Amino acid sequence: MSRIGKKALPIPSDAQVTIKDGFAKVKGPKGELEFKMPEVISFELKDNTLTFSRPSDEKHVRAMHGMVRAVIASMVEGVTKGFTKTMDIEGVGYKAELRGKNLYLLLGFSHPILVIPPPGITLAAASATQISVSGVDKQLVGEVSAKIREIRPPEPYKGKGVRYSGEQVRRKAGKSGGK
Repeated sequence: MSRIGKKALPIPSDAQVTIKDGFAKVKGPKGELEFKMPEVISFELKDNTLTFSRPSDEKHVRAMHGMVRAVIASMVEGVTKGFTKTMDIEGVGYKAELRGKNLYLLLGFSHPILVIPPPGITLAAASATQISVSGVDKQLVGEVSAKIREIRPPEPYKGKGVRYSGEQVRRKAGKSGGK
């Protein structure tokens, strides 16, 4: 049995889970999410607890078992609490500016970079060097954060660039110089 898949998933009182026609819909105070359930995984909703089971021990069925439970758990957490990723900008002259819902980044290029958030994502700039990406969909929050980081990833010599808060950048020594 999958260790993750066999764990029961408690549903908070402010979240509502319905699974019908092969789709799982999770509704909560922050929004609504939908996921297409694989046909091989069965489920049971009893007393605000959702349990998942599988019919066989084939490799792809075992993989689906834990994945489905983890995805539904992330959806429940997203519609009740939401997800946020914070990012730091380091470098002389590097900064972020929020204009309406769009984010303008000055990262050492000859032009500012415009980041338009997809529906369901909120961008915020707490200061000129700190960005936060928030939303209800964990996958989408991570994807948008990765795309922002990809614009100017931290470089190993001076550490300049966009990084996740708390991320450690391995620094290199650089040139040793002539003697």
